Amino acid sequence: MTSLSIPSQITVKSPSAGETRKTYTICASQKSSILIGVGRSSTLRNFSSRFRMSVDNGGADRIGAGDAVIIVDHGSRRRESNLMLNEFVAMFRDKTGYPIVEPAHMELAEPSIRDSFASCVEQGAKRIVVSPFFLFPGRHWQQDIPSLTAEAAKDHPGISYIITAPLGLHEQLVDVVNDRISHCLSHAAGVVEECEVCAGTGKCKFN
Repeated sequence: MTSLSIPSQITVKSPSAGETRKTYTICASQKSSILIGVGRSSTLRNFSSRFRMSVDNGGADRIGAGDAVIIVDHGSRRRESNLMLNEFVAMFRDKTGYPIVEPAHMELAEPSIRDSFASCVEQGAKRIVVSPFFLFPGRHWQQDIPSLTAEAAKDHPGISYIITAPLGLHEQLVDVVNDRISHCLSHAAGVVEECEVCAGTGKCKFN
């Protein structure tokens, strides 16, 4: 049995009854909530905000062959916003070298979580990691994404999935936010062009 370090809350699911069963072990010290799904049931339990998850799956404690990642955002009626997720997924795939990485929108746009889940399976995925592209845990992370993913998984018996924590409180986000602030101030001062996010909007200016 090997271990995978996860910094925050996640949702995990094992295959349905009658299929090969994986064992999930959580070791904790301080309390926080985690939703664990096994088969058709889910249980809300209290665990540490920092814990180790041991998976009896032949030692696959990282992304490898047979694994896929779905990066899911909220989704927007604005086409340009949805295309940004595609660009991020391409960047993520190139940087990590993960074999299967797909974008998904929780609502309002395609591909949906169901579509991307199916796409991953078609590409040979046996385990799917659903990574919410959200800042903080809320209803979408607690309820909507787990529900939509569970529905998608029903079409693919034997495929395991795990829903990771959202971005949350991470030191590297400080650098990202500060970089955005610095760039916008530089643009407002006429030093640089608009960034790729604000391009054409004219929003980076003092009112």
